[in-house]
Amino acid sequence: MAGSVQDRGNGSYLLTYHIGYDAKGKRIRKTRTVKAKNPSEAKKKLAAFVTEVETGEYIAPSHSKFGDYVEVWKKQALKRLAPKTIEMYTYLLNGRILPALSHFKLEDISHVHINDYLETLEEDDLATSTIQKHYNLLNGVFKLAVKNEVIKKNPMEKVEKPTVTYKQGEVYNSDELRQLYYLLKNEENRQQVLIVKTALKTGMRKGEILALQWDDVDFNTNTIHVRHSLSYTKENGYQLKEPKTKGSIRKVAPPKKLMAELKKHIYKKKTDRMEAMELWEGGKYHFVFSSDLGKPLHQNVPSRWWNRFLKRINKEFKKNEKPVLKKIRFHDLRHTAATDLINKGANIHSISKRLGHANIKTTMNIYGHYLEEADQKIADMLDEDYI
Repeated sequence: MAGSVQDRGNGSYLLTYHIGYDAKGKRIRKTRTVKAKNPSEAKKKLAAFVTEVETGEYIAPSHSKFGDYVEVWKKQALKRLAPKTIEMYTYLLNGRILPALSHFKLEDISHVHINDYLETLEEDDLATSTIQKHYNLLNGVFKLAVKNEVIKKNPMEKVEKPTVTYKQGEVYNSDELRQLYYLLKNEENRQQVLIVKTALKTGMRKGEILALQWDDVDFNTNTIHVRHSLSYTKENGYQLKEPKTKGSIRKVAPPKKLMAELKKHIYKKKTDRMEAMELWEGGKYHFVFSSDLGKPLHQNVPSRWWNRFLKRINKEFKKNEKPVLKKIRFHDLRHTAATDLINKGANIHSISKRLGHANIKTTMNIYGHYLEEADQKIADMLDEDYI
């Protein structure tokens, strides 16, 4: 049935939409009060309101619980956010946000509630980057509620956005790197060894390494083209997407010895594909790092192998009463690559570009203290010649 607009004065209009009758023959109405400059604008808002009701996105303001409206937000988010982001946000919602806020009515949630919630995240010692993700998600939900005129104001406007501070990660020094390369020589899984070496010698992110195709490795120019990042979600499976930032689409020049190893590895992959024939699982893609039948590697595979490798060699070191190799995350291999370049005297602009950072500020925020340490070493060397 058609909707109607009632002018209530002072730019306020009551929108009414009849959707049928209940079991007792009583009309079922959906209503919303909106602000509009004139009747024409009010009619446009009515049309949008009718669409919202018919698509199931409308929830009466008096019954709009936060938990219910999150489902409305999800429908919108699925249209514009990457599957991996949706999966991450769903994890945050189910793990903390909904248990804390789902029972509140949207209009009852104030900036005080949000600040209290964010404070609990700080008390639980969550990373600042994770807390900012909570903030962004909450802001997205309330922004949509304001846009749909379910609530009048976004409580997040009075909440200060958390600042991300980068913690100093563990990295290997030059001596530890030499030891690591020596240990990797004896490993049987050459593909995983090559993944580790690629991370250490290019500073590429794990998703970027796993996304590499044969054509991305240019042996004529001795460059690797970073064009994609590989992600995986339960709902959508494996997906190739553009890297993290515009600056992430880049060319990286690896050492020639690494390129020689990659050349042998890719040749083996091409041979595997020819021999597999119809059993090949790579489809139209030619992943540099894959299963024996060409299927892409899950993002947890490199980290799992790396952790097992460290555990195994350190167990042997302890058995022989030798110093263990420091345990770092797979992602810290990227940080090690950056600090190694700093120690070798590379300038910060080149390092930032190589790492694919959006701007040099990001590089300075993460590696500024290492640059200061390197500069101090230079000062110490100069001091030796001072008369």
